[in-house]
Amino acid sequence: MKCGGSTLAALPGSFFEDMRQLQDEGIVTVIVHGGGPAVSDTLNKLGIETEFVNGLRKTNEAVLDVVEMVLSGQINKEIVRRIQLTGAAALGLSGVDGHLIEAQPVSNAHEVGLVGDVTKVNAELIQGIVSMGYIPVIAPVGLGADGGQRYNINADTAAGAVASHLGVEQMIVVTDVPGIMKEVDGVKQVLPVVSVAEIEEMIASGVIYGGMIPKVRAAIACIQGKVQEVVIVNGSEPNVLSKVLKGTGIGTRIVR
Repeated sequence: MKCGGSTLAALPGSFFEDMRQLQDEGIVTVIVHGGGPAVSDTLNKLGIETEFVNGLRKTNEAVLDVVEMVLSGQINKEIVRRIQLTGAAALGLSGVDGHLIEAQPVSNAHEVGLVGDVTKVNAELIQGIVSMGYIPVIAPVGLGADGGQRYNINADTAAGAVASHLGVEQMIVVTDVPGIMKEVDGVKQVLPVVSVAEIEEMIASGVIYGGMIPKVRAAIACIQGKVQEVVIVNGSEPNVLSKVLKGTGIGTRIVR
């Protein structure tokens, strides 16, 4: 499951109860989270300038310190706390811990700095945590192959890579929208299934516009390796995770 930090903070307690219920049934959620707005907020408070190039945050060592502090610290532990309040067990870690996420510089590193693409995920570590009865909560900070350099990794890229290395075929992207909407006879409806090619057409024709474009592109970024489909759902919908897994037709399924 991929979730933005600000989305998770706004979710009702019932969302985490649903997660505990699934764990009781033997279905464990592996969470990869973001937290861009909280990082921006902290950078502003500290007077550190921040800018984006094609959706990626320009990252130097000073920005990276804040990214790690906010994502691996504040947001990661808030999610862990909220899961544990339901009686479930959670373990928070970042890609740095146990060489969980290995990364290399992105192709346009000359423009964005210390931003990484995932090259390897230590899936055995995640499976070990799950087998011990914990829900893994992962912050998207990675390490270079030599273990010395840290990288800021886009949360969607990290989530897709973690899902693929775990061999998971379906991924859930939790947002604050019910799915991809299309106007039919003047009424906005959620599209139940849409392909990656259809999404590109809908962006080009203006059916998908504004703040929905980055959400949808983010979901597409998760379809990599073994991941065959991504489901976009609204996290505040009651029992949303259970509904997705039971195939009740909630949200929008993006398929290859």
